[in-house]
Amino acid sequence: MINRFHSSFSAITIIVTGFFIITCVQCAQKSSSDKAEADSTQTATAATDDVKQIVELPEPSKSKNKYSNIIGWSEGQMPKAPEGFVVTEYAGNLKSPRWAYQLPNGDVLIVESNTETKGAKRVQEQVSGKIKSRSDDGLSANRITLLRDTNNDGKPDVREIFLKDLNQPFGMLLIKNDFYVANTDGILKFPYKDGDTKITAKGQKILDLPAGGYNNHWTRNLVANSDGSKIYVSVGSGSNVAEHGMENEVRRASILEINPDGSGEKIYVSGIRNPVGMDWEPNTKKLWSAVNERDELGDELVPDYLAQAKEGAFYGWPFAYWGPHEDPRRKGENPEAVKKTIVPDVDLGSHTASLGLAFYKGDKFPATYRQGAYIGQHGSWNRSELVGYKVVFVPFKNGKPAGKPQDFLTGFIANPESGEVYGRPVGTFCLKDGSMLVTDDGGGKVWRVAAK
Repeated sequence: MINRFHSSFSAITIIVTGFFIITCVQCAQKSSSDKAEADSTQTATAATDDVKQIVELPEPSKSKNKYSNIIGWSEGQMPKAPEGFVVTEYAGNLKSPRWAYQLPNGDVLIVESNTETKGAKRVQEQVSGKIKSRSDDGLSANRITLLRDTNNDGKPDVREIFLKDLNQPFGMLLIKNDFYVANTDGILKFPYKDGDTKITAKGQKILDLPAGGYNNHWTRNLVANSDGSKIYVSVGSGSNVAEHGMENEVRRASILEINPDGSGEKIYVSGIRNPVGMDWEPNTKKLWSAVNERDELGDELVPDYLAQAKEGAFYGWPFAYWGPHEDPRRKGENPEAVKKTIVPDVDLGSHTASLGLAFYKGDKFPATYRQGAYIGQHGSWNRSELVGYKVVFVPFKNGKPAGKPQDFLTGFIANPESGEVYGRPVGTFCLKDGSMLVTDDGGGKVWRVAAK
């Protein structure tokens, strides 16, 4: 249910578990100054069965940028988790570890890939500050590394290059004996048998995808449904707000659904600017996604969000955001699209670059931290102060969000004033032993979080 109050009337909102009753009581007309103040704030509400999130959105404003500078972790230094958890370094000396995947035999695969910046573009980004890591050579490692923990002590003792010569890989998936990799320009399928430490066979390309994209929108993630009959592919927009024309956004800002052989493609969710992390909520078995919203509308616009990826849903990009709030840069272009824009479920903060998403399905974490969603926030650049650079936890109850995001893994920011950070978290991944891995592409490490 969505309720907005843009007039000069008072409202009393009574929230009842399972449904909401909204009663509006008309008051005397306010002064013109009060009305101007009320009009300056747009209010949107996102409702679930157990929690109602009220988000007040300001008017768009001029953006300010603050880029982070990665200084790396000192020996023995690591992020901080809440009381009751212990953080250890699972793996280090990796080149931009972005994503992870655990195979049925317990082996952990780590994708090493990043935005490629070369030549004139790299010089321009060095001047502007967009290159954030001193060790970044502008090239992607384009490989997958296998980590095996043979004695189950929480520290891998086997490390092999599992697959190489890829093209900015990201998502991984195993269905029976087929191993899938999502490159930025398409999905490859490789033969795999249990226990393999490397793949040398040539992959079969089952689906072409539009390559590259604005501000790191090259990532393509993969998840399968429970019986492996469908694969879901996340494809971010190719621009900030379709400034290069909608003809360049075909099959983008979407989650695609395909068959395991690449056939039967359809757009499952649209208008979803940059969906990255995807996972199945364990109780309802519904698909959810963490989504990066657009830039250049000010510090507080537009909030990144967590949303259930409902089939046929439209989340507004590029014409609207957070329900029918029309983007001023696309004003009047598509009023019907603006009207049908869905309000997301959870506000994750503007410019936090919320990438990772994993629902905790184990039983080792304290009860308070089970079942909910863990979201890796890569951190801001289009904001006057750093935000993100942490992992947050969103509690769930009966398959629905049951509270606001809470800090879970912090300590990535070294100096907020200077913009120095130790690393940048990306993905969150729950392992079979009940622990969680967090990839840190800026720090070149993978962190393990376990209950004490």
